[in-house]
Amino acid sequence: MTIASPRTASSLAALGMVNALGRDTGEIWRRLLAADQSHFRLRDDLVPERRLWIGEVEGELPRIPARLRRYACRNNALTLAALEQIESVIAEAIAAVGRDRVGVVMGTSTSGVSDAEAAIRHRERTGRLAEEFDYDQLEFGGAAGFIAHLLEIEGPAYTISTACSSGARSLASARELIDLGICDAVIAGATDSICGLTANGFSALQVVADGITNPCSANRAGLTLGEGSAIFLVMRGGRGVQLLGVGESSEAHHMSAPDPAGQGAEQAMSAALRDADMAASAIAYLNLHGTGTSLNDVMECAAIGRVFSALPPCSSTKSLVGHTLGAAGAMEAGFCWLMLQAICAGVMPLIPHAYDGVRDPELVPVSLVTPGQQCPAGPVMTNSFGFGGNNCTLVLASASA
Repeated sequence: MTIASPRTASSLAALGMVNALGRDTGEIWRRLLAADQSHFRLRDDLVPERRLWIGEVEGELPRIPARLRRYACRNNALTLAALEQIESVIAEAIAAVGRDRVGVVMGTSTSGVSDAEAAIRHRERTGRLAEEFDYDQLEFGGAAGFIAHLLEIEGPAYTISTACSSGARSLASARELIDLGICDAVIAGATDSICGLTANGFSALQVVADGITNPCSANRAGLTLGEGSAIFLVMRGGRGVQLLGVGESSEAHHMSAPDPAGQGAEQAMSAALRDADMAASAIAYLNLHGTGTSLNDVMECAAIGRVFSALPPCSSTKSLVGHTLGAAGAMEAGFCWLMLQAICAGVMPLIPHAYDGVRDPELVPVSLVTPGQQCPAGPVMTNSFGFGGNNCTLVLASASA
């Protein structure tokens, strides 16, 4: 008989983040709690004859060092903006365990497509690609390669691209590298940037809302696109926020539409609970994938109703930052991390569900968080469901709660 060895504890030791709500975790947390939707902006340059609300990162981004100019694209500039927030903590980890024991796992679905689009427009005008364009900007692997070269890391470095579950899977992969003894620390997260290719693709699928996304509403009309970066330092052992459970499924129902019954979503949530060795009743809060599309909200709420006999408070954050696509899984794990870090006297503040308040009676009646709502501290769950049925659910908890 084979006896499975216990899994090594993995802590999410530090987090850097940028998105439409702000340029650091403190600013982002304040605006999350306020359900601030004022940072979306209208753009008319992405899809012909359409004006779209976009969750865009505002202001100037850090410059990519000259020695790494081949990686100089908006996607990597967003990555650098998040990475700089935890650079000192990463440096301490590298000094403690050695460069060969630190890995990098990043998620993305766009890489440097927006810069490639600009380079192609330049070619249409001049007959040649823009001088600053390099194909390394466009490759999916560039996200991890950029960080590895920037910090001179010698451990494994690779990128995961499974659509909207990419960021969550990067954290799952980081935990596996630590559990297998390959790494003692992993820089893990995801970045995606707004580009015309993505905007036109989702518009062609007829799932982009004319207004700001309205998840779980009877009036929901599609998603709102966003961009950003969320990067963690995942460490062996330690205190703080722990990644306790990972559930993954791949139902392959359709190239872009979810399984209407939500079987893949249900499998991912159930697997994450088993991996965390806890009952569904232990979950104090659930971050919905919550895209605000007709199909997603139906299937996700149905799956939640089957997994949970008593529905936990839940909310979608995509009506606050937009759907950040390949970055969404890491971004929303980051929101859960901030929630767990804010626990005080055994009480956890919850992120409100921002929508028009008109519940869809056809949905399983999940318990949507209202402004100012709190709950007793406990583990939290976050869902990420991607194209092709690539699903990933994470369970996080505070070791000090």
